[in-house]
Amino acid sequence: MTIALGLGIGTQNSKGEWLETFFPAPVFQPSDEATKGLQQVLSIAAGNTTTELSVEHLQTISESDAVDQSFRDLAARFVDSQQLAVLVVIEEDLTATSTPEVYLKLHLLSHRLVKPHGINLDGIFGLLPNLAWTNKGPIDLDELAERQLAARLDGEIVEVKSVDKFPQMTDYVVPSGVRIADTARVRLGAYIGSGTTIMHEGFVNFNAGTEGTSMIEGRISAGVMIGSGSDLGGGCSTMGTLSGGGNIIIAVGDNSLIGANAGIGIPLGDRCTVESGLYITAGTKVTLLDTNNQVVESIKARDLAGKPDLLFRRNSENGRVECLTNKTAIELNEALHANN
Repeated sequence: MTIALGLGIGTQNSKGEWLETFFPAPVFQPSDEATKGLQQVLSIAAGNTTTELSVEHLQTISESDAVDQSFRDLAARFVDSQQLAVLVVIEEDLTATSTPEVYLKLHLLSHRLVKPHGINLDGIFGLLPNLAWTNKGPIDLDELAERQLAARLDGEIVEVKSVDKFPQMTDYVVPSGVRIADTARVRLGAYIGSGTTIMHEGFVNFNAGTEGTSMIEGRISAGVMIGSGSDLGGGCSTMGTLSGGGNIIIAVGDNSLIGANAGIGIPLGDRCTVESGLYITAGTKVTLLDTNNQVVESIKARDLAGKPDLLFRRNSENGRVECLTNKTAIELNEALHANN
């Protein structure tokens, strides 16, 4: 079974190299008929392929009864636009070999068609050019100065919003049921569940995100997934695979709270709380307390990874990190989080 199909339009530099690709309607796990229809009319071999499409190719797709109607309609619109078009077919979940293929995978995540860690993203950095993201679209950095001069001579300005390998998600995908106060802080490839609110200081990296209703005022690093009903306080941090977490998959369970300026380097289970200002890494020494606040034992935080109903706090008198059972689930205010 084919993993994904994407018919997209995008931007190339003056050398004919792809800079980025927009897939308005990526398809996850398409029917065999949909895949074979496109491969047959374009004479494309089976397997993972990236095929640049001419106007003639697009016309052939739009007129062929062998092609699924949704692709026919999209191809017809692309013909009229005269934009650079490409077809990406992913039959096996292998390391990507082209920039459009990487963009299709990132679209699948932000369209909520696959969840973080649900598709192979190995090697993507080498296929994502570092670009100037501007009010005139993405521009190759080697061509930016000339574009800026040309714009000035025409009485215009090229505004550079960022210089990065990843664009902001909302220039490509706006998922339903979300609020994002500062769209520049959510990268394409983020998975934002319905009901999520991301405040101005919240940040969500690619291959990371939220399951559902959550208030995000802290940082969700690459590879981290936040459970439904959980709250990340202002300035808090989650240690991702790109920020010191290594191969450990950090996650936060349902109905948990990471307080302001706190952070985690271990997975949290459901209904857990980390008090404000406390950063817990795998090697943090934690003192376990019983229901009478008596010391039970001292262990490393990694031994508590993924366990539910825990409250982590720092003892203000002796400075030790303590953990006790937390039976109170974090209930987010329904009115505050209504995004519809």
